[in-house]
Amino acid sequence: MNEELQAILAKVDHTLLAQGATWEEIRAICDDGIKYGCASVCIPASYVKQAADYVAGKLPICTVIGFPNGYSTTAAKCAETRDAVENGAEEIDMVINIGWVKDGLYDKVLNEIRQVKEACGGKLLKVIIETCLLTDEEKKEMCRVVSESGAEYIKTSTGFGGGGATREDVALFKANVAPHVKIKAAGGIANLEDAKDFVALGADRLGTSRIVKAVKAMEE
Repeated sequence: MNEELQAILAKVDHTLLAQGATWEEIRAICDDGIKYGCASVCIPASYVKQAADYVAGKLPICTVIGFPNGYSTTAAKCAETRDAVENGAEEIDMVINIGWVKDGLYDKVLNEIRQVKEACGGKLLKVIIETCLLTDEEKKEMCRVVSESGAEYIKTSTGFGGGGATREDVALFKANVAPHVKIKAAGGIANLEDAKDFVALGADRLGTSRIVKAVKAMEE
């Protein structure tokens, strides 16, 4: 495998969040994540403990909080986060309360992210803002909020909201987040060309299942 491909795979959160995901399927993406040198596997919270035990430290386990709609209470999101970390999650991807953004309640959004960050106990936090549901002005405000929140990453999408990552949104993030905030593009990253484009625009992580599949197809 060439260096360029390895560098892309090292940014991939190899993802399986389908409602009907089975342990056999989760175990398979863990195996692939280890084999191909992915950044993490991103899986449902109910599989975190089993997956963490299975990979035995060979690969970070990432899970999602308040997913996919983001409108559970802050207390519920914090409880989910603490539970996930206790079960072995190294990375947490939380969904913001999109209705609060629509109401202009950015201080409430900021406070919630800070509380979830505290519940992470030092683990990595990525904040999903669901770009397909926001205006450009709302996206820019969320760049500011995430920059002030203590979270490490801003993330485009759940993949369940009707739209995924776009090149325009990743460029907007890059122009508007503070330098310490990293960017995760997720949703609809279909092939290696997409992956290369998103990385070139400033994405530090890619949430996708298709890149590993593309690499496996090249090996056949």
